[in-house]
Amino acid sequence: MRSFLAWSTLAAAFALPVVVGALVVGRQGAGSNAGRYRGWAAYGGNNEQNRYSSLTQINRTNVRQLEVAWMYETGEGGPMQTQPVVVGDVLYGYTPSHKTFAINAATGERLWTFDSGIAGGGPNRAIMYWADGRDRRVFSAVNNFVYALDARTGKVVEAFGAAGRIDLRDHLGRDAASQGMRLTTPGVIYRDVMIVGGRVGEGLPTSPGHIRAYDVRTGALRWTFHTIPHPGEFGYETWPKEAWTYSGGANNWAGMALDEARGIVYIPTGSAASDFYGADRAGDNLFANSLIALDARTGKRRWHFQVVRHDIWDRDLPAPPTLVTVRQGGRTIDAVAQATKHGALFVFDRVTGATIFPIEYQTFPPSAMPGEVTADTQPMPTRPAPFARQRLTEDQLTNRTPAARAWAITQFQALRGGGLFVPFDADRQTVVIPGFDGGAEWGGQAFDPDTHFYYVNANDLAWTGGLAPLTGGESGRALYEQHCASCHRDDRLGTPPQIPSLVGIAERRTFSQMAAAIRQGVGRMPGYPTLSQMSVNALVQYMGTGQEARRGQAPPAATSPLVNTAFRFTGYRKFLDPDGYPATAPPWGTLTAINLDTGHHAWQVPLGEHPELVAKGLTNTGSENYGGPIVTAGGLVFIAAGVHDRKLRAFDKTTGALLWETVMLSSGNATPATYQVNGRQFVVIAAGGGRSRTGGPGGVYVAYALPQRLP
Repeated sequence: MRSFLAWSTLAAAFALPVVVGALVVGRQGAGSNAGRYRGWAAYGGNNEQNRYSSLTQINRTNVRQLEVAWMYETGEGGPMQTQPVVVGDVLYGYTPSHKTFAINAATGERLWTFDSGIAGGGPNRAIMYWADGRDRRVFSAVNNFVYALDARTGKVVEAFGAAGRIDLRDHLGRDAASQGMRLTTPGVIYRDVMIVGGRVGEGLPTSPGHIRAYDVRTGALRWTFHTIPHPGEFGYETWPKEAWTYSGGANNWAGMALDEARGIVYIPTGSAASDFYGADRAGDNLFANSLIALDARTGKRRWHFQVVRHDIWDRDLPAPPTLVTVRQGGRTIDAVAQATKHGALFVFDRVTGATIFPIEYQTFPPSAMPGEVTADTQPMPTRPAPFARQRLTEDQLTNRTPAARAWAITQFQALRGGGLFVPFDADRQTVVIPGFDGGAEWGGQAFDPDTHFYYVNANDLAWTGGLAPLTGGESGRALYEQHCASCHRDDRLGTPPQIPSLVGIAERRTFSQMAAAIRQGVGRMPGYPTLSQMSVNALVQYMGTGQEARRGQAPPAATSPLVNTAFRFTGYRKFLDPDGYPATAPPWGTLTAINLDTGHHAWQVPLGEHPELVAKGLTNTGSENYGGPIVTAGGLVFIAAGVHDRKLRAFDKTTGALLWETVMLSSGNATPATYQVNGRQFVVIAAGGGRSRTGGPGGVYVAYALPQRLP
């Protein structure tokens, strides 16, 4: 834990109060936040995932008066993507290492902390809360386990699962020891069933992305939906016949939405494994990259829409869908809106799946890679217009300095372009815009039921990608190329800060630590439990030094003979200039309001900034951003998200005008929440830092409120 003195010094410099771990007993349960859209009892604010609050105490006229009400220091440094859940006057969240805590939502004073004894890492975006009379539970995820905790005490509910937890590796239809699935984003609870997806690896071998429902009281499995269909199931013909036995992915890692009145759960899925070369999964690969509407009670399919067919671009659906209401032709339609990494917004009738705005199926270039068969067409909505660039041209390259522009032009001319859905090849790097992180990202989107405006923040950066032949054999290099290079690149440099460099890792981690990470996974990285010890040894050697092990070759990994062994992805690469800034012209990040009645953009503003460029007079650039917006009846959109500037901002929800901003100790790469306790409205955010060198130490929650009047 960082010292109290150090944090006291920082807090004093910013005139902030500090709360460190005092035990205070507070009221539990529904409390004073009763009423529709007045609390924040679930990820996204509610099961509709609209991130809307009907609170008005903080509004356009007084938002500039906001001040820090309390800070909660978790005692751990590091990034967080958690959106707190608030029930009554209790706030629940995670620490960077995935300990679950409860604090007094009015004061930030600690009530309890649950430590599973497992060191978690990477994203963990919210808990799930359920209550039936006096039985009140918090469902907490740590790696592949989901725990049931007593919401009052934080103690494990022993009657749930096996000694209070379920293992998401079970019930996958394959050997549990060889599987890896973790719950990075919560699911939803419908009556007495908890519906969850999970994160899996992006290369083979990896787990299938089943959607599963568990009894909230006992942990018993209630139903399963196979996103890689089994024989006889709908969509089976869109895969090779045996794909259900060896393929993986098509998983829900981004969260889901629930229409409680109708009993329908809406589930977005990611791409099938492996991400970038799909010769071993010929076909459209339903239900990968799809929005699926299931009966929440039984798991039966109601309808679906596949947003990307046979994805070879890692175009996961990146955030939960949002349940919205639109008005067209004099009638009101309950709908569901799904944003995408490629900057499109699809809107469907919530019950039938009919499209609200016309969709065109456009033709894109075929792949020239051996064995690869791309889809003939991809769907694109005619409205709303995309909220991020769809093609990069030379005139859109950076003008930051003449030298940077000249460099960008030279590099661009050597790249393969063409816009969306251009297949990768093995000859040169291909431009991907919006980049692999979107477009839309995991922070989610907000919807205002008063104006029918939909708010989405986006990255607007270009990345590049390509393919290369696997070198063959099971040497350390071959294993690295198969399992690691797609993220950490051929040269082991990664894409910091999202994907760390492995150069010099042997000086930072021991051999056993690296071997454990390969076996078990860490952060965003999945585990590879099927690798033999010799394979792990060879891989650690190559990872740490860039050189082959000197003794022999490791035996082959346990993979299906149908799994791709021909080509691999060469790694995620941002298109940055020599100074580390995007090689494209601004804006590099945006916040857009879309009128869902008309499908037209209401406004768009740059989001985020680079403080060192602002000091030189270069403003309104926008920046890479992670975390999403919330919207209130008080006329405000709150969002932090900027990777570099540590700012939390409030915009006028109707015009996009910036009304307030504040600089935090760490960047807020998470989505805020708002709630009211004892008559006082708060806006809280997990200031996790960690996404850039300037992001700050992280590990702290900050709550803002209007000044309290003296009696």
